[in-house]
Amino acid sequence: MDKRSILIGLGVLVVGIALGALLVSVVRSPSPVPERVEGEAPAVRPSVAEPVRIGDQDPPPPEAVPELTSLNRLFKGVAQRVTPTVVFIEVETPADRRSGRDDPDFEEWHPFIQPRRYRRSAGSGVIISPRGYVVTNAHVVDQASRIRVLLDDKREFEAEIVGVDPTTDLAVVHMPEADGADLPVVTLGDSDVLEVGEWVLAIGNPFRLTSTVTSGIVSALGRQVDIIEDDFRIEDFIQTDAAINPGNSGGALVNLRGELVGIATAIATESGSYEGYGFAVPINLVTRVATDLIAFGEVQRGYLGVEIRAVTAADADRLGLDRVAGVLVSNVADDGAAERAGVRSGDVLLAINGQEIDAPNQFQSAIALQRPDDDIRLSVWRGGSQRDLDARLIGRDNDALQSWIAEIGDRGQPLEPATPGPGPVPDESIPDDLSLYELDAWGVGLRDLTDAERGAYDLEDGAYIAFVRQGSVASADGLPAGAVLTAIEGEAVTSAEEASVVLDTIAAAGGTALVRVRRSDGVTAYYDLESPAYAER
Repeated sequence: MDKRSILIGLGVLVVGIALGALLVSVVRSPSPVPERVEGEAPAVRPSVAEPVRIGDQDPPPPEAVPELTSLNRLFKGVAQRVTPTVVFIEVETPADRRSGRDDPDFEEWHPFIQPRRYRRSAGSGVIISPRGYVVTNAHVVDQASRIRVLLDDKREFEAEIVGVDPTTDLAVVHMPEADGADLPVVTLGDSDVLEVGEWVLAIGNPFRLTSTVTSGIVSALGRQVDIIEDDFRIEDFIQTDAAINPGNSGGALVNLRGELVGIATAIATESGSYEGYGFAVPINLVTRVATDLIAFGEVQRGYLGVEIRAVTAADADRLGLDRVAGVLVSNVADDGAAERAGVRSGDVLLAINGQEIDAPNQFQSAIALQRPDDDIRLSVWRGGSQRDLDARLIGRDNDALQSWIAEIGDRGQPLEPATPGPGPVPDESIPDDLSLYELDAWGVGLRDLTDAERGAYDLEDGAYIAFVRQGSVASADGLPAGAVLTAIEGEAVTSAEEASVVLDTIAAAGGTALVRVRRSDGVTAYYDLESPAYAER
């Protein structure tokens, strides 16, 4: 190839490269940018965001769980049916004048600030009648000067108290203007068939959060938690772990059929809020109380006229019961319903109208469902066998019952355990003509009664408990000195010598002794004494 051909080839290559560079420059070159004028802000180029796909675009098909789907539908259906029947209750009460702006002298030292004349609190209630009756807790409406009821559909009504029952912490209020206003009414269930482990929903207004629904199970039945401040309190609560908080009081506890089974009343807590332990009054007791409050303004309640206590394992062993069951009768009111029916001190009440009784609060609840003059059937364990007795209950205004209540100091049933007596009585206090029987096994001293003591204790026979040694088995079991021993194992005591023989025989056999005593305050009480040999088993 000659020199001229090489030069022509290089020239063509250079021209090609130049044309290629020019073409790339034209393609990539943006639209002409206007010349920037001094002092102006630079122009902002618009940006175009590329769409971003969120979430899995090809999810797997949902796994079918028919049981959970059905349960979910059930929960929703119950909540939709019951929530309209649960109301928000706002209460105004006279202001507490003990401190701060509620002090009656507040205006004197703060003349420009007006003291509060009332305070507001809130709770829940359940509509139980189309005529405008609402059941709630007594403590929700206590001392109310004004009650405002707010329905789930935002309607508001003024309400007035129909009646209050302090023994169950229940109350009924009435909305007069709501009578005939097409109110939603709850369906009542049967708390007697409720079982532990059953699903329940709690519906109320905790912390003023209206129409709140929580779920849980029935944790226990027949609970007594000593939260009702009344001497004759009746506590037979349903326990649940459904969340119940301040403001739920008076609200509904319902089963999965949408039936009201309890009225939320209290919580057990150290923080003041939900910790998993809520309590509700069973609906059967609620129905009984609410019916009487609407009809009479008070509860017409029947009384049997007995003092009772729980049966212990030692009691069951001593009395020949095959298990710990029933409640032990420690005292019977003279001429009361129990005495007329043939109930005796020392009997064990096993059932009322066929319903088994295993604790004092269950007994109280069963009796609380009855009215004066109602006939009941008592199943009683006595002398190693069971028998049935028929009793007709008496009313609170019965003279015999009133006399008995006055005698025991109106402390309710069952009475609290008696406080041990003052201790040993010095020997010089014993009359010279009366022998002292010292029972070393029990740690007590007995003697016969003086004439003055017979008059003071209103007794003809018995053995005076002259002393109870500190640290003895009798002292450990709470037997008080200064009381009169009137019966041992159901057999009347006629003298100190007789009582000492019986008690020594029981101690030698290594058994237990149920003794009845008349205390110096006039109260008859029972003590279950364990002999040293029995305690060492």
